[in-house]
Amino acid sequence: MLSVQDRAIIKSTVPLLESGGEALITHFYRMMLSEYPEVRPLFNQAHQASGDQPRALANGVLMYARHIDQLDQLGDLVAKIINKHVALQILPEHYPIVGTCLLRAISEVLGEEIATPEVMSAWGAAYGQLAEILIGAETAIYDQKEQAVGGWRGAREFIVAARVEESAEITSFYFEPADKGPILAAEPGQYIGMKLILDGEEIRRNYSLSALANKGQYRISVKREPGGRASNYLHDQLHVGASIQLFPPSGEFTLTASDKPLVLISGGVGITPTLAMLEAALETERPVHFIHCARNGSVHAFRDWIDGLAARHPQLKRFYCYAEDDGVSPAADKVGLLSEEQLGEWLPAERDVDAYFLGPKGFMGAIKRHLKALGVPEKQSRYEFFGPAAALE
Repeated sequence: MLSVQDRAIIKSTVPLLESGGEALITHFYRMMLSEYPEVRPLFNQAHQASGDQPRALANGVLMYARHIDQLDQLGDLVAKIINKHVALQILPEHYPIVGTCLLRAISEVLGEEIATPEVMSAWGAAYGQLAEILIGAETAIYDQKEQAVGGWRGAREFIVAARVEESAEITSFYFEPADKGPILAAEPGQYIGMKLILDGEEIRRNYSLSALANKGQYRISVKREPGGRASNYLHDQLHVGASIQLFPPSGEFTLTASDKPLVLISGGVGITPTLAMLEAALETERPVHFIHCARNGSVHAFRDWIDGLAARHPQLKRFYCYAEDDGVSPAADKVGLLSEEQLGEWLPAERDVDAYFLGPKGFMGAIKRHLKALGVPEKQSRYEFFGPAAALE
């Protein structure tokens, strides 16, 4: 339990984190990844290079410091961290490494005039409290997944049963357990972790499940990213019959049962988790508006499948928006970027809806602004920046 003095010290550091948190976390990452190779597989190096991961962790540390008196107000942030950790199998032994490097970074970046013994003691206690919360929650989830029907702990061997090219950039991979046993049920919207050995180096990635896991197999649909080690390996070398190590499904961004109309909005490869959500929603009488934005028709995956669903399910209305017309693919309903006006026309007239949206950061920011302007309360919207999740962020 943190003392009153510790809490006061932590809150006093908030202005420092607001102005210099990203520099501190960048130093922390550089130190940890160079001195502790055992944690390197848990981090996406592309996110490191772009600065996305340092920014995400800096924001998390800032939120923790701001709410040190009322941690329950962190809400979804803690759930998101826990689920990403579980998907990549973050274990209790990883936490002391992170704590050691974080405290060193605070000391070395802020200097001894600011990072006094009292400040270091307070942050040591605060990190210990956070680690205890996360370890306890993650251990409970590991136990639950291991004991559930079809569940397991750690890595489990799966075989590639099929692969299908869905567009010029996206390929689907179907995985079945090598032991031919049952698999753990997954909620629509969850992702699965995988362990890969590339050029003798272990890396881990998360990919959204793009279909319901109700046929004894998991499916992911992966976009080939320029320079992406994992995505290019999957596209070029992971063929039918190959073996791969998977971790149990995880993720808190899931479809919630409701009688309200469902709106699914995706951009690019952000379509993948919405596919399982769509399947699940169509098993009910719930009205669904499915809106997908793509660069052009050649990179639009699953169009024929969604069109087929719309033909069989009157409650499904689908709309496509392409940034450009390639002159070859079937036409979109709208060409250009998805505007507030166009989105308003495609939404149900009644704004009492459940809206889920995923995609690249710029797309996500625009959709969030559009929905707010159109009168869809944020509490009725759920969103997540899409992409392979990096751990410990």
